[in-house]
Amino acid sequence: MNVKWDTLIKIVKLGRPMFLFDGFLLFIMGALLSVIFNAEFSLTKFIMGYSILLLCHLAVHYSNDYYDFKTDSLSGPSTVSAGSGVLLENPELKRFSKGLAIALNLLSVVLAAVFIVIFSYPVEFFLLAVFGNFLAWFYTAPPLKLAYNRLGEVSNALYGILLPSAGFFTLMGTLTIPMLIFTIPLAFSRLFLTNSANIPDMEGDKLGGKITLVVANGRKFGFKFIGISAFMMTLSFALISVTGLYPQVLNFKVITFISLIPLSLGILELLKMPLDRESATKYATFNIKSIFLIGILINSYFVFLILS
Repeated sequence: MNVKWDTLIKIVKLGRPMFLFDGFLLFIMGALLSVIFNAEFSLTKFIMGYSILLLCHLAVHYSNDYYDFKTDSLSGPSTVSAGSGVLLENPELKRFSKGLAIALNLLSVVLAAVFIVIFSYPVEFFLLAVFGNFLAWFYTAPPLKLAYNRLGEVSNALYGILLPSAGFFTLMGTLTIPMLIFTIPLAFSRLFLTNSANIPDMEGDKLGGKITLVVANGRKFGFKFIGISAFMMTLSFALISVTGLYPQVLNFKVITFISLIPLSLGILELLKMPLDRESATKYATFNIKSIFLIGILINSYFVFLILS
């Protein structure tokens, strides 16, 4: 009984549940924005819609640990990257991890099909879920192996568009131009996040054949790119307010101010330029926590507007 319980704990840890919070923040951000645009909140739709995303997000973690096994073994896990470390210590779970990832992807797609039938949603909702699962699987899986072929950053930027769009679509029943414009700074936030996560793994990723921007250009370039991404995120939020496409109650000065948190870190790192793995990992960890923080703050602001 103890052995089975220990195995279950390892399987849960393999799914890296702490990193599911980021996807939830983006999903709920889109959902809350739809309510600000007068969408009716439906708990049933919200739970089903997020379940589609949750299954897909979990699948990424299980498939990535499987296909990144060699690369992760060269760098070892950190607090922010290089997988969960479970398969490195328990290689007998590799086959299970791959099988579970496939099952989760399939369940996500099936649930999306059920969703559009129950709520009479357009097929575009289903296609959005299929595309999300496609990116999730082929992020590390052959033959595309996006993360190994200079497309990892692109696919993660797309997640900044897909995840909040999924939340918005779930309650609104469609996607709108204002929603898509709102995802532009969120795509830059994904670039900030992804490159921060890649910073600690530079040496191991290089040995494992994973071609990230950090591997191809070094940590110095990585921190420069992180700073630029943070600047573009803040600038995008600042410029959105001039479009006139959003309810007047939504003050983008507040959101722009919130986005200064990662920008401040990006500027600090450009000044300090921590290039050794230990100090670089410390700053990368701060960066990732800052993205979580601004997600919490923006969502809190949206909730305040809705309840006011």
